Amino acid sequence: MMHKKLIQSCAVLFILASASADAAWEALPDVAPAPEDNPTTEAKVTLGKMLFMDPRFSSTGTISCNSCHNIMEGGDDSRTFSMGVHGKTGGRNAPTVWNSAFHSVQFWDGRADLLEDQAKGPVTNPVEMGVSEIEQAMDKVRAIPGYKPYFDEAFGKDSMTVDNAAKAVAAFERTLITPNSAYDKYVKGDKDAMSVQQVRGMETFASTGCIACHSGAAFNGPKMEFGQGFYAKFPTFSDKEYDEKYDLSADKGREEATGKASDAHMYRVSTLRNITDTAPYFHNGSVNNLSDAVRVMAKLQLNKDLSDSAVEDIVAFLSALTGEYPEIIMPRLPATSGYSLVADK
Repeated sequence: MMHKKLIQSCAVLFILASASADAAWEALPDVAPAPEDNPTTEAKVTLGKMLFMDPRFSSTGTISCNSCHNIMEGGDDSRTFSMGVHGKTGGRNAPTVWNSAFHSVQFWDGRADLLEDQAKGPVTNPVEMGVSEIEQAMDKVRAIPGYKPYFDEAFGKDSMTVDNAAKAVAAFERTLITPNSAYDKYVKGDKDAMSVQQVRGMETFASTGCIACHSGAAFNGPKMEFGQGFYAKFPTFSDKEYDEKYDLSADKGREEATGKASDAHMYRVSTLRNITDTAPYFHNGSVNNLSDAVRVMAKLQLNKDLSDSAVEDIVAFLSALTGEYPEIIMPRLPATSGYSLVADK
């Protein structure tokens, strides 16, 4: 297994990327990978979509997964910080759920290895769904008779468990991928798929050094084994103007999850797929303009000041990474007959 310090540094990748502008451009696969113990099936996806959309097992009956990761839009909520139960807000920007199946680990700080693990986290987070014990949330699901046939079909009899609910949500999320962007078509051979400016931006993206961390099919690092995280330090370089304006160093990043000083300001490298649809940017949602985000990244990660034309070209290239969103039909959620799970008692 690759040593984690090597994974975290990005230094080797930077050297390789700097040595050649001929990056290994990859198209996004049409199917997302799944772990051996949770192969994707239609029954799981159907159940997972329902659970993803259902707010009733949050403590207030008001917050679902889709509340913060709106798949009818960019897979986020367009807010600086998402709003959970009782109007509470957290301290990090909600990342898009689109193409999250291709992340090396989940959450900004990588505290969950798999989508199955991530699906459980927000339920008991006091700011998000606010349930004190995850079994309490599952008890609410069990109390809705209409869910049982879906669990039975997906997992068999007596299968209404927290782990299976998380597996179903993860299976649904693995269908949330957006291939066939202009970039994908271009690297597959259609040289008319991207504009002249987008191609120029692609070359600038590589020669500037962005590809050092934002590589691979999802532009979030090299393909890795499940749970083996690809991290980068952010910010790497200091800039007084940006530090004061965006407060990017206040969050300790992965250190808050591990307690290790060596993990300070380390973050999972984010996907650039559909980035035009997921403003505001960065872990604290402090930058609301993609051109500004490109300038900030160049300065704080590569210690480079980009010209306006270079920024415009890179932004044009990034727009070519927006893929085809699949049609999402909202599910009919099973009802409770003659009583409510969420009414004030």
